[in-house]
Amino acid sequence: MQLYNTLTRSKQTFTPVHEGRVSMYVCGITAYDYCHIGHARSAVVFDVMVRYLRSTGLDVRFARNFTDVDDKIIKRAQQEGTTSEAVSEKYIAAFYEDMDRLGILRADMEPRATKYIGEMIKLAQHLIETGYAYATPSGDVYFSVRAFKPYGKLSGRNLEELQAGARVAPGEEKKDPLDFALWKAAKPGEPTWDSPWGPGRPGWHLECSAMSEDLLGLPLDIHGGGQDLVFPHHENEIAQTEAASGKEFSNYWVHNGFVQINSEKMSKSLGNFITIRDIFGYCLPEVLRFFLISSHYRSPLDYSTEALDEAEKGIKRIYSALAQIEETLAGTKWSGAAAPAELVQECANLRAGFSQAMEDDLNTAAAIGHVFGMVRLAGRVMEDKALRKSQGGKELLESIRSNFKEYSNILGVFGSDPAGFLLELRDSKAGRKGIRGEAVEALLAARKQARADKNFAESDRIRDELAAMGVEVKDTPAGAVWDVA
Repeated sequence: MQLYNTLTRSKQTFTPVHEGRVSMYVCGITAYDYCHIGHARSAVVFDVMVRYLRSTGLDVRFARNFTDVDDKIIKRAQQEGTTSEAVSEKYIAAFYEDMDRLGILRADMEPRATKYIGEMIKLAQHLIETGYAYATPSGDVYFSVRAFKPYGKLSGRNLEELQAGARVAPGEEKKDPLDFALWKAAKPGEPTWDSPWGPGRPGWHLECSAMSEDLLGLPLDIHGGGQDLVFPHHENEIAQTEAASGKEFSNYWVHNGFVQINSEKMSKSLGNFITIRDIFGYCLPEVLRFFLISSHYRSPLDYSTEALDEAEKGIKRIYSALAQIEETLAGTKWSGAAAPAELVQECANLRAGFSQAMEDDLNTAAAIGHVFGMVRLAGRVMEDKALRKSQGGKELLESIRSNFKEYSNILGVFGSDPAGFLLELRDSKAGRKGIRGEAVEALLAARKQARADKNFAESDRIRDELAAMGVEVKDTPAGAVWDVA
């Protein structure tokens, strides 16, 4: 497998430290608000990565943390007149609700920063003892950036560039504007813990260094997160960990691209801040997940309702094919003819193409192209009357169905009951367009009665009324069924 390594700025063959086993750490949320579309993208990207690595037989040990003490959490607690602990508990619970609906697997280890205060203090002490950090008279502890010579190797920034934009805030006791906080002295109204430098709390960057080493050991195989974490967070993690341990922190650094909203950066000040819950009010969670994997994880992603609509059309096409496959396999009597060799080979090629795309830096966009290839192949089998009823046709459709089960396990989509999902999809779209299902069913019942009474003029009028509402009607042997145009 090839993975793009941010550290080397190139694709590299992925080789775990220990054969057959992968250690993977991904930075989680700061629990002070509901998760947004950017959180969804990162969660889905690394969920697919874990699923795919496990599908190849690797034993993946996956850790994702929660930051449950931070300036933003403290500020939210003050605004809401509650405690930092209550704020973080509320939004961690909300995280699980959102991610469960998105089909995100739970990490094997989900540490919280407040449970690792002792490990963080020990790490800061060690950095002071080895000359990489210093304590100030007021009880803050800073990492000395210039003491770590490789600083900037992940982000590609040099010290001169950083120096130009660096500032020392009033009251700070940094020796150098580039230095960053490992420990912050207590302030009134903030949660604090005892330390050798007095009461205080950890800086944000310190927690991941302490937790990842304790849980997974060094070096990590993969350290991941959003592109926004490359600098300063991951750069600072590298400095802390490698200065303290003398070891490589992680062999592969993987970062997913930014999400824009209608071609603009997402920002509360711009009024385009989109939470996952906002999106679930518009479409089904599986549609959002399908949208997020339809682009390569490193590419920028432009979110819009129009893009979601296109994703919905795509996933509907796939589920419609799966429903038709199930119907054909359940209701056909088979003869003994074999499937044409070229179709059997095409199925095998599509399966191999999916795997090759995933091996190429987790290229889900290309992999989904092969998924649609399977849909087209299934359509050709079912449209050929002779092939559809042959033993070979049955074997081809069963093979395609089996491939989709594998795709579902890896991508986290296409795993629902096809008929049930299509009904959910229809009702979701009807809701967006203001179409009430009970009104449609009442009109269909009236149309059925008109047809029974041979009042075809009334039947046609009702059909036209439904069409004007945006409802498509299809007459089947089992009765009329409806969908949203």
